[in-house]
Amino acid sequence: MSGPESQGAGTVVVVGSINVDQVVTVDRLPLPGETLIGSSMTLSPGGKGANQAVAAARRGARTVMIGAVGDDGRADDALPHLRSSGVDVSGVDTVPGPTGLAIVSVGGDSENTIVVVPGANGAVSASFVGGHAGALADAAVVVLQGEIPVDGIAAAVQHAGGRVVFNLAPVIDVPTDVVKAADPLVVNEHESRLLLAAWAGSDSASASDEEARVDDESVVASLRAQGVTSVVMTRGAAGAIVSDASGTVLVASPRVAAVDSSGAGDAFVGALAAGLAAGASLLEAARDAVRVGAFSVTGVGTQASYPTLDDELPAAAAAPTEGSADADSADGVTS
Repeated sequence: MSGPESQGAGTVVVVGSINVDQVVTVDRLPLPGETLIGSSMTLSPGGKGANQAVAAARRGARTVMIGAVGDDGRADDALPHLRSSGVDVSGVDTVPGPTGLAIVSVGGDSENTIVVVPGANGAVSASFVGGHAGALADAAVVVLQGEIPVDGIAAAVQHAGGRVVFNLAPVIDVPTDVVKAADPLVVNEHESRLLLAAWAGSDSASASDEEARVDDESVVASLRAQGVTSVVMTRGAAGAIVSDASGTVLVASPRVAAVDSSGAGDAFVGALAAGLAAGASLLEAARDAVRVGAFSVTGVGTQASYPTLDDELPAAAAAPTEGSADADSADGVTS
């Protein structure tokens, strides 16, 4: 695949959240109502939007970030990797109030829990986004997530001149036509089932057990049947499922020694956007993105763990044999 650094590659514009991550490490994640003693605490840049912008830029894409930080003095904690990675931050405004905050707990098995307090991200509304209509119209790829107001997401779709990559995380109540504008819609196993349950008018709590019994490929097929142009389901260590008009393909993930899984999905989305902006097919971009995501879990934190073009990614491996998707699926990446 031609890399994002190649001549003629388009610009990635990310409209989304910018946070400071407060990361606490513990031997294991606490149970409800339980108090544990953490082993360390760090502050680092985060936010799904900023993470994805850093990941795209580090994979060689010309990248613009549109978002907001607060006037609480935390911008210096939130923006350093965006700047050092070469992301254009002229679309990042300072607004009254606190900068967004994510409280992350990372267990000894590298799994994590995350609670996000939006702060300044709540200002990224339709009028805010409309002020950056020119950048959106010129973008080859516009990347969105669920951590900004719904009207801001809808406005970004309206102004997008190129392909929309919508990572519906967290799952929020977004108009169906906005979701169906995605090409691709990127969701994980849990998010995809929540979205289908919402479209079916089901109560997510009562639907969860039933939906969990539906295999991942069927969930992806159901999303496509609802009119979504293309779907990428991320599946952690199992890799991803990629589905568009050309077919449905399993892309496995390389085996790595995981240290911290926080931000791996964002690394994937940013790399995917970079590949698409460079002219790669969705499958080609996803194969690279799975390797980028695997690389990211071998380091601590989010943005600091994302690879550049100079880093050696985990090796691609033979296609998985399970499932009914294409057997040619992933000379890419084994789990």
